Amino acid sequence: MSKRNENKMREKTVLVVFPSVFSLNKIDALEANISNMLKIKKQSFICIRKNESLLIIETSDPVLVSSTIGSLFGIERIVIAKEVENDFETTLATITGTSMNLLLRGDKFYIKVEGKSSHYLAKDLEVTATASLIEKSADLQVKAGSEIDHTRLLYTYLTESYAYICVFVDKGLGGIPYNSQKETLLCCMYDELSAITCLQCIKMGFDAKMVICYSNDSDLLKITKMINRMLTSIVKEKIQLYFCKIPKIQDQLTKILIATNITMSIACSKKIRHIALSILPFVLPVWFVEYNMKAVFEKGLVPWIPLAGMDSSIIENSRQIGLEKYLTNLETLCKSKFSKKNISKKRIQSDVTKALKSLKSISVTVGPKNVYDVIDSLRTNH
Repeated sequence: MSKRNENKMREKTVLVVFPSVFSLNKIDALEANISNMLKIKKQSFICIRKNESLLIIETSDPVLVSSTIGSLFGIERIVIAKEVENDFETTLATITGTSMNLLLRGDKFYIKVEGKSSHYLAKDLEVTATASLIEKSADLQVKAGSEIDHTRLLYTYLTESYAYICVFVDKGLGGIPYNSQKETLLCCMYDELSAITCLQCIKMGFDAKMVICYSNDSDLLKITKMINRMLTSIVKEKIQLYFCKIPKIQDQLTKILIATNITMSIACSKKIRHIALSILPFVLPVWFVEYNMKAVFEKGLVPWIPLAGMDSSIIENSRQIGLEKYLTNLETLCKSKFSKKNISKKRIQSDVTKALKSLKSISVTVGPKNVYDVIDSLRTNH
């Protein structure tokens, strides 16, 4: 048997996970999250193995597994690829053969090869594969493009032992793996901005616990739908959520203060040390940011502002949890002007005390019926 035929027999289709740049020192945590999520979702896989900075998943259904882990943080991209031994001729033949199956008539293709090999340069493989594909695809009327001008990207990544010729590439959510910080952080959700704050807590690697504050059924439905989009990023079979009812409040600063005080009270009772503040420093005045942080410190807790430093990227975070239709509400907040005023601590405490009397804890299993299960549970309890 020739070497080329022997290598052809060794070719296998695998799922390749590229960790985000901030996860490169947390690959073990990412691997554990992927394994646990697949077990929770009862997705079968043969094994997960490391190859340099990559995680390779062997499975009989790479499409379904890719969809299952696509909601996890800590991933730059997920790729379905053909894995072959890193030999120049074998890799070249696989790139050409795979590309022929992917190209459509009239495509402008670009072959990109990244990674390293001790036997040859990635650029040499790019050039040779491009020439080979032009020759073999003459009937399709395709032509070579450039990195900035192409309709079809044909991507290959090299490690010392293997080459991965990509069939499908999906963008990951970035961030770092869930609970890789090994710290619990309590966050309160009551509107779009607070939902993004909670999402950012998960993206920063915390074990995020959620308190949901709502004033009526409409609020509850809207916020629960937002939560449902986030739960798929939490690597747990059952997730505990806290709910409490608050009065309808129009003033944004008052609403934030009530949420901060509710979160502090629950954090103290549950012995949670860190709490997230739903504050966007680009929008809210410094005196108000400092007021909230001081209140948290006085309780012996540690405040986190997950949205500190964020600007227009907040819009991208909104889309990640399906908040497109609420973006106008965020834009309205960003246009608001806030003046310094006296804050009625008595009124704040009164509203917080009433809200905490309605506090309920609900355990949910991640799934399509979460929204209705939560609402039914609250109506039964109340």
